[in-house]
Amino acid sequence: MVKVEINGQVVEAREGDMLIDVADKAQISIPRFCYHKKLSIAANCRMCLVEVEGAWKPLPACATPVTDGMKVHTKSAKAIAAQKSVMEFLLINHPLDCPICDQGGECELQDVAMDYGDDVSRYTEAKRIVGDREAGSLIQTDMTRCIHCTRCVRFGQEVAGMMELGATGRSEWMEIGTYIEKSITSEMSGNMIDLCPVGALTSKPFRYSARAWELKAHNGIAPHDSMGSNIILHSKDGEIKRVVPRENEAINEVWLSDRDRFAYEGINAEDRLTQPQIKKNGKWLSVDWETALEFAVEGLKERLSDASKVGVLASPSSTVEELHLLQKLARGLAIENIDHRLSQTDFSLDANGFHTPSLVPSIEEVEELQTVLLVGSYLRKELPILNHRIRKAVLAGAKAHVINPLTLDFNYPLASEIIADQNNLVEQLAGVAKAALEMANESEQAWLDSVEVTNTHREIVESLKAAEKAAVMLGQISQNHSNYAQLQKLAAIIAEATGASLNILPIAANEVGAHLVNVLPQNGMNVSQMLNANLDCFINFGVEPELDCIESDQALKAMKQAGFVVNMTAFDSEAMREYADVLLPLATFAETAGTYVNANGLKQSFKMAVEPKGDSKAGWKVLRVLGNLFDLEGFEQTHSNQVLTEVMDNQATNIDFGKVEMTLDNASETFSVLSPYVIDSIVRRSPSLQATPDANAQLTKRG
Repeated sequence: MVKVEINGQVVEAREGDMLIDVADKAQISIPRFCYHKKLSIAANCRMCLVEVEGAWKPLPACATPVTDGMKVHTKSAKAIAAQKSVMEFLLINHPLDCPICDQGGECELQDVAMDYGDDVSRYTEAKRIVGDREAGSLIQTDMTRCIHCTRCVRFGQEVAGMMELGATGRSEWMEIGTYIEKSITSEMSGNMIDLCPVGALTSKPFRYSARAWELKAHNGIAPHDSMGSNIILHSKDGEIKRVVPRENEAINEVWLSDRDRFAYEGINAEDRLTQPQIKKNGKWLSVDWETALEFAVEGLKERLSDASKVGVLASPSSTVEELHLLQKLARGLAIENIDHRLSQTDFSLDANGFHTPSLVPSIEEVEELQTVLLVGSYLRKELPILNHRIRKAVLAGAKAHVINPLTLDFNYPLASEIIADQNNLVEQLAGVAKAALEMANESEQAWLDSVEVTNTHREIVESLKAAEKAAVMLGQISQNHSNYAQLQKLAAIIAEATGASLNILPIAANEVGAHLVNVLPQNGMNVSQMLNANLDCFINFGVEPELDCIESDQALKAMKQAGFVVNMTAFDSEAMREYADVLLPLATFAETAGTYVNANGLKQSFKMAVEPKGDSKAGWKVLRVLGNLFDLEGFEQTHSNQVLTEVMDNQATNIDFGKVEMTLDNASETFSVLSPYVIDSIVRRSPSLQATPDANAQLTKRG
């Protein structure tokens, strides 16, 4: 530790820390544009010039390491003169179009210019004009405003892992642009909007829809994956206008995936269901809530004489409160066919119990892993925030190994990559498992006798075993694989034999919460069985079965064959109107209070940001009223916190894989690689996300 004097204030710091970081910790303001705490130091804007005693010229605070006894002046005449000169140069070519700029009111250039700019420019020559670049459906470019801070370029290289933006030319003729006019396709690209200190990169969906000072800010939790990223929802006139990240170093740092940032458009989709609907004599009628609920209750009562013929499908993106009351209602009506695992096809492990998916190391601790084995996962698209942490680990020296059924594009170097030939993903993972057992000097299991072990399999095991912190992770491709149970068993063997943690990654926002509140078929049918059992009645909560279920065709067929279907949903559709009998409009995540449980098991509650659209209602309130109409006990809650209290102490359940008997199945393997923008009904209704290459990416198997 060293002592540094800044503006007469003595500050302790670690030797070698940059002066701007030391000043920030001491709450001493130094202006800056190119500096960002999460990016490398560029020192190219020069706005942070300060006077250091003994130096013959002002020094950039972002690139000046502190030393013991250093004396710094940030407000001296010399420092102010240098900062004002830099400000004057930055404004020479700036268009000064603040009245029409979306960055107006929250612009770093505006803020700094107020302190360091002059009221009259000495520059009378023509300003430089730069043509805008097409950057896709998410980012709007106005490159004449660019001040060449290069934050966006460094973000692409260092965080997104994709060199999508770069600089051409020199001096004032330097231009930031996309390579060969390609759009920006990173799943984290929206962060460039936050990083841009001016209005050169702004949100295309948000463009000209509101001014910063008109917006109300509401803290929330992202509802589209299991990371539980912290967000701020900005609203105007009761409508969500944009979503930005809320800093939380333990989860999403200062970043946000594009899915979490832009999916809000779906809340305001044209097909939002805003009025209860019932079908009478083949015709749809808009009715009040009382009429719709009575109609639903009467229709259900007619079919509850045989509750085994009734199925309940729940969205894993619903809140803990909604899911708890849903299963409470179902079981109160003696319905045991209830499930949320819509993307799963292999349920053979259910006979051994239910394994709560989880990420064992905390999201922060993922950066400390030394070896990671990803099995059946396109982590970049499935869980971008987790993938970012693994990328940081790899860049720090960790080894990433991948076993996938097709070639996928990872944004960090892989230590090894096994691309399984057709129908042998299980066989490849079995090779690693057998190598792990051999290396651990454990008796080989007879069911692995026929498996061939390769050098790559042994290298993966050696890497896992040598690491103090290692993890085996099963992703979305594994989870919808036809031999998911075998993949879990094999992954458990590898983890046990090498000392690595077993991570069956939850994908949807509240998969862990759904397990905690037992939205599972303890004594009934799973999703696949329900869809193939000719059930007479379905209750769908937050689900569009024909789109959310991996067996989509069978789901639609099952709905059409059922005699009575109740859909509690935020959206309307032609498909629903074909098979449903009641449509009850639900509030979305932004219009209700609730709780999500992230991949680490962290419960994060949030409040309502805007009023529900039309006559839609919070899901937990609808379920509470249904419970009352059926005269069930335990439906007296008046606040979502009361519902949460009932399940706050619920514990995750796990399978002892060591006791699971297994045989290698050589049957045909089926799997799906899903677009990140089909995960739930809100994401599917975001026009901007649906216009990206990822929305319709055609992934092919390497021959």
